[in-house]
Amino acid sequence: MTEETNFDQKARGWDTPERRERAQAVAQAIRERVALTEHTRVIDIGAGTGLLGLALAGDVGEVVLAEPSSGMLEVTLEKLAAADRANVSAVRFDLLTDAPPAAPFDLAVSLLVLHHLADTRAALGAVRNLLRPGGWMALADLDAEDGSFHGEGAEGIHHHGFDRAAIEELARDVGFSEVAVNKATELARDGRTYPVFLLTGRRD
Repeated sequence: MTEETNFDQKARGWDTPERRERAQAVAQAIRERVALTEHTRVIDIGAGTGLLGLALAGDVGEVVLAEPSSGMLEVTLEKLAAADRANVSAVRFDLLTDAPPAAPFDLAVSLLVLHHLADTRAALGAVRNLLRPGGWMALADLDAEDGSFHGEGAEGIHHHGFDRAAIEELARDVGFSEVAVNKATELARDGRTYPVFLLTGRRD
């Protein structure tokens, strides 16, 4: 089973109350770190069913929900067809293999995507390439943990979270300035709490 197939199979049941709440919390953390206006063009990378991008849609001019899983994308397109969100679109897009899906963006966001990508340096470089000069990234992911968040046998997990200082340094290395790592939210699972950080930075 491939990672994509795994997400395809999960798509129909993806929008749980927990995931909706998580997306709203991360959206609020982004609002507190990045100035959003009616002219801001946003790409939500690995958008899943679009929870994070849709949470931000009312704050910005345009949102592109970019997702490699055909199952997730199908659910997203159904949601958009049923909603009055003329400023939101969805496209199939793989960050590490596909050309940018549109003109450069003002802001790139993601929620729990980086740990699914084996080459973090390449991923951050690809995010940078999606942005206009002066554009921002705001990427939320897990702090370093012992692997218990996903559990044994979980597919497509390349990193058990990240050390904040290390990922901040890596972001600077690939060409971001004003880099910061701040708390976004925390997740509760099996009686444990897992912090989630927000990595922000501006493309030079």
